[in-house]
Amino acid sequence: PDKSSQTRDFKAVSRRELLKLAPVLALGAFTFSKLQEPLMNEGIGFSDAAAGTLYRKQHLAQTFSDAEVVEFSKFPYNGYDVIDPEVDLDNWRLNVSGAVLKPGDYTLEQIKSSRKIVQNVRHVCVEGWDVIGNYGGVLASDFLQNVGADTNSRFLAVTSADDYYESYDMDSVLHPQTLLCFEMYGKPLDRGHGAPLRLNMPTKLGYKQAKYITKIEVTNVLSPERGYWEDQGYSWHGGL
Repeated sequence: PDKSSQTRDFKAVSRRELLKLAPVLALGAFTFSKLQEPLMNEGIGFSDAAAGTLYRKQHLAQTFSDAEVVEFSKFPYNGYDVIDPEVDLDNWRLNVSGAVLKPGDYTLEQIKSSRKIVQNVRHVCVEGWDVIGNYGGVLASDFLQNVGADTNSRFLAVTSADDYYESYDMDSVLHPQTLLCFEMYGKPLDRGHGAPLRLNMPTKLGYKQAKYITKIEVTNVLSPERGYWEDQGYSWHGGL
């Protein structure tokens, strides 16, 4: 073969070999401390972008029979700081603000005025455990409709009594299994599980399911603080 043919063959082989080596080189890059954080941030950013693009608004998480639900006593308590921020349950109100026609403070009874939904779904913790539980509440979409929320807005931002904070894309909030949850196992939420109100989002990892909710805001612009764990490097979308 002529010299030009040999050169083309060499380039082709070189490209193939480099493609084979790319994963190894990428892993090797993580051994250099200066590269670890940028690479990790790029990976999380790509994961979030892909999750948002592939998210299917009407795709339902698996539901389970009552017989498959774990005993309440075996459902783990979990929190980022304290298990009980000592919410004054008698005087608790949910503050609603942002792009809504009826902003203000709402009692639990007002929230309960929408139809109640009960679902047996899996809770998946990023720490590596999961459990099937029973949840009761109202659809977040129903409540947002009741307060005249502009659901064409992009986000919902949430603040909790224990200073936890989260934010969500509106499609996830409007998902037909996203609940403003006030019951577990047919009883009012206890303090360890987020009384008096938490989110139940079976399409999301556990850290996205904020407890002890005190404020929600419908918005098109997120603050720089997007979520407690996300601001420490976790995925913002947090989808399953």
